[in-house]
Amino acid sequence: MQRRTLLSTAAATLAGTFITLPARADSGWPTGKTITYLVPFPAGGTTDVLGRLIAQKLGPVLGTNVIVDNKGGAGGSVGSEVASRAAPDGYLLLGGTISSHAINVSLYPRIGYDPIKSFAPVTLIGTNPVVLVVSKDSPYKTLKDVLAASKAKPGGLSSASAGTGTSQHLALELMAYKSGVKFTHIPYKGSGPAIQDAIGGQVDMMFDTTVVAGPHIQSGKLRAIAVTSAKRLASMPDVPTIAESGVPGLADFEVVSWQAIFVPAGTPAPIVDRLHAEIRKILAQPEVQEKLKGFGMEPADMTTAQISAFQKAEVEKWAQVIKAANIKPE
Repeated sequence: MQRRTLLSTAAATLAGTFITLPARADSGWPTGKTITYLVPFPAGGTTDVLGRLIAQKLGPVLGTNVIVDNKGGAGGSVGSEVASRAAPDGYLLLGGTISSHAINVSLYPRIGYDPIKSFAPVTLIGTNPVVLVVSKDSPYKTLKDVLAASKAKPGGLSSASAGTGTSQHLALELMAYKSGVKFTHIPYKGSGPAIQDAIGGQVDMMFDTTVVAGPHIQSGKLRAIAVTSAKRLASMPDVPTIAESGVPGLADFEVVSWQAIFVPAGTPAPIVDRLHAEIRKILAQPEVQEKLKGFGMEPADMTTAQISAFQKAEVEKWAQVIKAANIKPE
């Protein structure tokens, strides 16, 4: 009788141990294992710049290393597909964008992941418009100059982008669709190499985010023609909006890019909540806020549920734009 009692007690204790193991595993995260912040674009672009800024501050907070890994290609789709197949254990973060998580699903026949179902949102870092730029030696000084020159040139002016389906590309296609002016799109594998060719004059122009183009505009290497926001930016008060150009069809023109952080679907809620809380604190730091504003970004503060709703609306919006403008991957 005593032996049966002891066995029953041991079994109950063992069962209790198994029941509490998952909770201990979640609460023990991170264990010291390195966390990878996957950037689905080459180094030098907006997602990379922001990823490195956040990774540098997130590592000490979590007590482990956070390294940035760049896997560019197909407007962020290549790296995002890799991330979608990663273990949902909190050791991989993905720098998602308007391209990888809103546009590409309607642009490409197959991208290998579902931008909504394959991931769980962690944080919306911020939003920012893109700016149309030309080399400092370019003869074009206004949007009307650009449109007139593109009309006169067979095939139109060449315009670089970080890749087919990126916000830079969609801004170009939307302007072409609304103005009736043709351009030649030159996709690159990221903003870094594209912006260098815009600076060097190898391409006539480029739409790029204020994060990437801003420093080159300030240094005088690039000339800003117009921004895609509804209102002028506080960081570029002298640069007009495209809507201000007076060009027929462009009065309501607006394109706003965004940056977010995702983890693979199935990542335990306690880990997602911890990441959301810690990254939110980092983004709220005065020096980080100043950097974001200096980049021309509008900081965002959404719950994970709000991010999900926002992302779904963006997927629907860009599906309509892509269909209306008949945009095809190159």
